[in-house]
Amino acid sequence: MEQKHHDANEPVGFRRHDHTACVRDTLQRAEAICREKKLRLTPVRRRALEILLAEHRALGAYDLLAVLADEGLGNQPPVAYRALDFLVSAGFAHKIEALNAYIGCTHLGEGHNPVFLICRACKSVAETCTGPEQGRLGAAARAAGFRIERTVLEAEGLCPDCQGVPA
Repeated sequence: MEQKHHDANEPVGFRRHDHTACVRDTLQRAEAICREKKLRLTPVRRRALEILLAEHRALGAYDLLAVLADEGLGNQPPVAYRALDFLVSAGFAHKIEALNAYIGCTHLGEGHNPVFLICRACKSVAETCTGPEQGRLGAAARAAGFRIERTVLEAEGLCPDCQGVPA
């Protein structure tokens, strides 16, 4: 079966897609990356990623911990924080600063600069990408002689469903 990768400039969270395939393909990519880079995707780390991918919403560490605890995978905060630290450092998850929460990465294995579109009503999050050299930020950096190496942008607003507009 051919794996479909998302277009790096296409947000995922606000459009209809085969979510079961999305989660399955992302987990398979994570497993392949771990094999390639010799990283340990333990059962807790794998399940934590699966939980983050279950919805295109950001989850707090304690939300994740509640699910892990219900499943007998640990009930102490370090369990969740260690899994999240691994997922973020491996590039499998991102921290959404505005929500103090985490979301599974929809562009695993791709070097990208994420942009997060956060719905203030339903808290769904869409991940899309932009190059750091693009737009006004890139122009301002060039004018200052500054080379941007990494950006993370978070924008808050209303998703199409909360606006009553089809995606």
